[in-house]
Amino acid sequence: MALSFCGNSKELNPYSVDKGVLNNGCFVDALNLVPHVFLLFITFPILFIGWGSQSSKVQIHHNTWLHFPGHNMRWILTFLLLFIHVCEFAEGIVSNNRVMSSNHLHLFMPAFMGFVAATTSVVYYHNIETSNFPKLLLVLFIYWVLAFITKSIKLWKFAEFKVGPQHLRFCITALLVILYGLLMAVEINVIRVRKYVFFANPQKVKPPEDLQDLGVRFLQPFVNLLSKATYWWMNPLIIGAHKRPIELKKIGKLPIAMRALTNYLRLKDAYEDQRTAEDPDRAPSIWRSMYRAFGRPILLSSTFRYLADLLGFAGPLCISGIVQHLTSKEEVVSADKIKETHLGVYFMSSTELLQNSSVLAVLLFLALVLQRTFLQASYYVTIETGINLRGALLAMIYNKILRLSTSNMSMGEMTLGQINNLVAIETNQLMWFLFLCPNLWAMPVQIVMGVILLYYLLGWSALVGASVIVLLAPVQYLIATKLADTQKNTLEHSTDRLKTTTEILKGIKLLKLYAWENIFCDSVEETRGKELTSLKTFAFYTSMSIFMNAAIPIAAVLATFVMHHFINKTGPTPSEAFAALALFHILVTPLFLLSTVVRFAVKALVSVQKLGEFLQSDEIGDDSWRNGDISVTLEPGKKHLGMTKAINRKQPMRYQMDNYEQPTRRQMRPTETEDVAVKVSNGSFTWGNNQLTLSDISIRIPTGQLTMIVGQVGCGKSSLLLAMLGEMQAIEGRVYWSNKNRYSVAYAAQKSWLLNATVEENITFGSPFNKQRYKAVIEACSLQPDIDLLPFGDQTEIGERGINLSGGQRQRICVARALYQNTNIVFLDDPFSALDIHLSDHLMQEGILKFLQDDKRTVVLVTHKLQYLIHADWIIAMKDGSVLREGTLKDIQTHDVELYDHWKTLMNRQDQELEKDIQQDSQTMLERKTLRRAFYSREAKNQIDDEDEEEEEEEEDDDNMSTTTNRRSKIPWKVCWCYLSSGGFFMVFLMVSSKLLKHSVIVAIDYWLALWTSSKTNQSTEGGSDMFNGTRPANGTLPTPGTSDAEDSYYLPVFIVLCAAGITLCLITSLTVEFLGLSAATNLHHNLLNKIIHAPIRFFDITPLGQILNRFSADTNIIDQHIPPTLESLTRSTLLCLSAIGVIASITPAFLLALVPLGVAFYFIQKYFRVASKDLQDLDDSTQLPLLCHFSETAEGLTTIRAFRHEARFKQRMLELTDTNNTAYLFLSAANRWLEVRTDYLGAVIVLTAAGTSIWSLRYGLPAGGLVGLGLTYALTVTNYLNWVVRNLADLEVQMAAVKKVNSFLGTESENYDGSMDSSQVPENWPHNGEIKIQDLCVRYDPMLKPVLKHVNAYVEPGQKVGICGRTGSGKSSLSLAFFNMVDIFEGKIIIDGIDICKLPLQTLRSRLSIILQDPVLFSGSIRFNLDPERTCTDDRLWEALEIAQLKNMVKALPGGLDAVVTEGGENFSVGQRQLFCLARAFVRKSSILIMDEATASIDMATENILQKVVMTAFADRTVVTIAHRVHTILTADLVIVMKRGNILEYDKPETLLEQEDGMFASFVKADM
Repeated sequence: MALSFCGNSKELNPYSVDKGVLNNGCFVDALNLVPHVFLLFITFPILFIGWGSQSSKVQIHHNTWLHFPGHNMRWILTFLLLFIHVCEFAEGIVSNNRVMSSNHLHLFMPAFMGFVAATTSVVYYHNIETSNFPKLLLVLFIYWVLAFITKSIKLWKFAEFKVGPQHLRFCITALLVILYGLLMAVEINVIRVRKYVFFANPQKVKPPEDLQDLGVRFLQPFVNLLSKATYWWMNPLIIGAHKRPIELKKIGKLPIAMRALTNYLRLKDAYEDQRTAEDPDRAPSIWRSMYRAFGRPILLSSTFRYLADLLGFAGPLCISGIVQHLTSKEEVVSADKIKETHLGVYFMSSTELLQNSSVLAVLLFLALVLQRTFLQASYYVTIETGINLRGALLAMIYNKILRLSTSNMSMGEMTLGQINNLVAIETNQLMWFLFLCPNLWAMPVQIVMGVILLYYLLGWSALVGASVIVLLAPVQYLIATKLADTQKNTLEHSTDRLKTTTEILKGIKLLKLYAWENIFCDSVEETRGKELTSLKTFAFYTSMSIFMNAAIPIAAVLATFVMHHFINKTGPTPSEAFAALALFHILVTPLFLLSTVVRFAVKALVSVQKLGEFLQSDEIGDDSWRNGDISVTLEPGKKHLGMTKAINRKQPMRYQMDNYEQPTRRQMRPTETEDVAVKVSNGSFTWGNNQLTLSDISIRIPTGQLTMIVGQVGCGKSSLLLAMLGEMQAIEGRVYWSNKNRYSVAYAAQKSWLLNATVEENITFGSPFNKQRYKAVIEACSLQPDIDLLPFGDQTEIGERGINLSGGQRQRICVARALYQNTNIVFLDDPFSALDIHLSDHLMQEGILKFLQDDKRTVVLVTHKLQYLIHADWIIAMKDGSVLREGTLKDIQTHDVELYDHWKTLMNRQDQELEKDIQQDSQTMLERKTLRRAFYSREAKNQIDDEDEEEEEEEEDDDNMSTTTNRRSKIPWKVCWCYLSSGGFFMVFLMVSSKLLKHSVIVAIDYWLALWTSSKTNQSTEGGSDMFNGTRPANGTLPTPGTSDAEDSYYLPVFIVLCAAGITLCLITSLTVEFLGLSAATNLHHNLLNKIIHAPIRFFDITPLGQILNRFSADTNIIDQHIPPTLESLTRSTLLCLSAIGVIASITPAFLLALVPLGVAFYFIQKYFRVASKDLQDLDDSTQLPLLCHFSETAEGLTTIRAFRHEARFKQRMLELTDTNNTAYLFLSAANRWLEVRTDYLGAVIVLTAAGTSIWSLRYGLPAGGLVGLGLTYALTVTNYLNWVVRNLADLEVQMAAVKKVNSFLGTESENYDGSMDSSQVPENWPHNGEIKIQDLCVRYDPMLKPVLKHVNAYVEPGQKVGICGRTGSGKSSLSLAFFNMVDIFEGKIIIDGIDICKLPLQTLRSRLSIILQDPVLFSGSIRFNLDPERTCTDDRLWEALEIAQLKNMVKALPGGLDAVVTEGGENFSVGQRQLFCLARAFVRKSSILIMDEATASIDMATENILQKVVMTAFADRTVVTIAHRVHTILTADLVIVMKRGNILEYDKPETLLEQEDGMFASFVKADM
């Protein structure tokens, strides 16, 4: 057939123009080519010259991205135009092939050129837009006009020649005319707005503010429509992640519209608008405010969702069409077809085009691409809205926290836990609900549509199948609620387990010394057992849910086809059967999700209720001095921002800081004018529970002087400070502040409060850094020695997540903060409580008297130390919530002699203590020592595999990119194997085999269905075609109609059996995976616990407690609950994809050729995505923690923040943290969209190739129609599951890190528990005498470290009292640990009663000795449990021990006596009492050797004297080794050992040693006296 533009049939004479030029159809078509060619000719040179000259096009920063008006409209219209050109092209080709004797190029050539021109137009437009050069748009304008004119001519001619809407080509042309007209209008609009031509002054335009800021990297709102839909702008980020990890810098800032502040203002306005004047107390509805603030994007998302769901039904319909038209033969061209020729060419009717299977295949492809694009767009919009909502809610909660009344916090109406839950759980619940909420209204529509289509395909029997699905939905809902409940139970148990574990780890030293670790280990195992029980239930319900999801479609298909068989007496045709199959697959998803969505909706209701209660709770009162400055803290401060203008980009912190410009305050200091800084006149204050805490208080605080407030414990001293700060509710009376002072207060609370920040940040607390002043403050609080001990000096992170400081160190930092602030007034609430006498003196002299008084600052000091009263300018004495006396010390001396004498006796007592207390090794020394212990092992710490650090180092070493790249994209197979093997080999085998079987059976079901339905088609074909020769009966005769029933009775039972087998296997697989996960979790936790509890004490010195706890909390939780479902989902989706590809390939082998490029594309997509996703996930996790910490920190330090007036600064910090976290989360979800769009498009290509290859191979008579249907149905499922494969791979990789971390701890060495002797060889009552020989003893903590004891020799006779003293670090404590074989004894030995302790089993050795440690440790439980966890002693013995320890009366008074409750860490007893309990614990164990390791450090003098006596009497016949803290305690000992640097320096009776004037011991005692 020759090609010619107008065709060359003889009779039609295509080139004649007798009837007028325009009446020749071919000429009109040629005319239509003109505009297209014109555009191509003009734009190509411009594009190439443009691209050539602007080679920097790619590097242009995105601030040039401008959108001309009508941008999105233009893209949408262009896409429609392209689609219609495709239709026109298809119509031309099909018409051309139908009737014509020769090829008529003019039928489809203009359509093709139009397609090219439209594509070019949009590329051209995009380039003009990015380079902002609107003049060039004129070309497009001319093109639209020309195209519009030529198409209109064509339409007009059609109308003349009686071609009407019943013909497809007429419709297409009409649509094109409309589209060109609209595009013309868009172009005119651009001219109207930008005035770039025909107008004298073109408009100057600037890009949006976000794009001028280089920090904004999230470009989704600013890119063009195509890039928006496909996330093209993310390519550099995701592909770049391969070379170097994504960091916070890379993801930049949020666009203004998405920042928490913007959204907070939106939500807040919507919330406040509901407060009407008539009813000001009515609680505004959070739902309504959420709808008002974020309703529109949700509606948009729902629209996208509806479009996607409707397009989803195109799949099954196209499949049914393709199969149907493949099986029915092309009809013979009948005579009436010829009649439809006008203008010399054939016109087809509108429906005819859709009867062509190739056209349907292309349509199916386009529908899939569109559906997926809409679906992802819908997801993205909801997620963005959800993130915005979360930011707004967090800001709302935070503002509320800053205004909470203090009583709320302290009276327990609002616990910290509740606030943390609001932040961590409730806001996330609402965010998730928002993600899922378009499903709520989209799903019912989807279900109804699906059922209607099924009915249309299969009649009544379809309704049976659908009803199976619908009826099982409530069951799924039930399972979902059960799951939620079980999860709650599990959570409770795991919190219990964590609490126990934390206690064990905190007191591990004591447990090991007392050989109690196994008892406590069992108690953890017991709670773990409960947790596992509820985990089992959880696993069962999860597997049920998975089973339902897999089995419902099988059951529905079974019910439908069996019913169909009984109603219609015949099986369905292939086209119906496979369309129905595809529809069932579509229907299952919404029903499965519906249960989840409903569950989330219920949770969201609860969350909103909690939020509402919280937002309505009490706020702090507005006192007179507050009214003036409320503007600072909240509303106007935020309002006058004009949303964004005032945020100065360079220093966002400064924008509301004018209140804290302290340096300028100096001149305003009221020197002589006002002598009263604060005055309270007959005030009564309460904490809000209607009991007066402070009553009729009238006091004044003189300006620039030192005021002291004294009184007994609990008489209201701290409350008085807080009342002045406005934290309490005033019942009557007022607090007057002199004009400027209120904004200039520094406050140090009694309970020290630190930020999670560096030491320096904690002290400067937002004030500008001034080196001199900082040094002076550090010196006054004697913090320098402590800072020197920290690993990074004052840049070390302290606080919750940082290094744990002791109480005294924390308190000194808080005092330093108050001193450093440049304020007029300083409130110090008992700053000496946790300090020893040296430091108190130093702080009083240097800090308060010198530093503050020199500055003429007003100081209010609450204290118990009466010896400082002589320094006070003004004294307020309090008693039982009211003021007892007020005045100077002289006034009190003259007027209230009694009080003065009482003070005097107290002072004397304190002075005596003072004398005794001044010695070289004070409490502070102890604190510093513990700090040093924690850090002195830096060099060894580096050897512990802290995996994360190691990985980072590896990355830094590898400069050549390839190796790093490889390491980052590898899947951790080793770890996976370790996880699976800890689940047990049998389970793994069972899982693998049942999975494979299940998928084979599912394929078998569908294959059988294909055979069954195809057999029907064969009987109906009347031998006219040879297409089905392969499947006809061999004898060539046609089966009689009677046999079709026989065939059905052959196919049906097999079908039923296969379906039943499939359902059973679904159940088995879902159960095996979950229980495999469960047994792995059980084993991993069990091994971890045993390893860690039996690890040497050295391990705990060098591994931070937080790290160990993380393994037990976060990592264990991941292993318990997250890995099994991910694993299940991964295996299921992978096998589904593989089986689908296998089925398609076996039906049409040609498909395999197309598979190669697709496979390569898929490999690269998943490789890049996994790396980027992992990084973004890490960023999301690491930015979430500081946010949560900031909330809990603020709630704890409310009084301090409000006293300092730093609310605005903390708010700003919260907004920054929220935005950072939201950026990470947004990028993570955008990356997920990036992946899904790509895998979905791949899936669509797979469907297209599958359809194409099967249509093509049908020409050569390969597969039967039923099999084509099977292949296409499977290809459709692939699109759903491809992205799950990648997502699950990425998730599994992240989750396997938890297994890896746990694994790294499983490698730790245990202590050698066995010893070389058997425990049966040790005498029952050993050691009965208590004789100790130390021979040439050398001890080190670790083979890597220097020895701490070098060649020590000593001999202690039975019953001797030995004292060991020496400076800090001389090895005293190491010696005491050596008795218990807790350290590495690498030379020499210790022999107790003739047995070398190194040969003993540890359990035996440690259970026969007693020790009292310097820091008292109590466990939560009962007193009895604390004294005797093994439950071996009688009550009498316990009471006797308590009596010796002077505790009997106190314990008797407690409710429950011996069974009284001890809270966590023994917090309900004072430190002294705790130390006495530890003594009692040692007495309970009647061993003949007692070691006291600086045990009396935290006890006051009186108690200590009692103790000394007790030890002398109760232990008269036992050996006591005392490691001395205060030298005078060992003056009565029988033997004194003085140590220095791990050696024994002096060794003799104390009397003898004292005679050596220049001896070490003598000098100690002198210092002590």
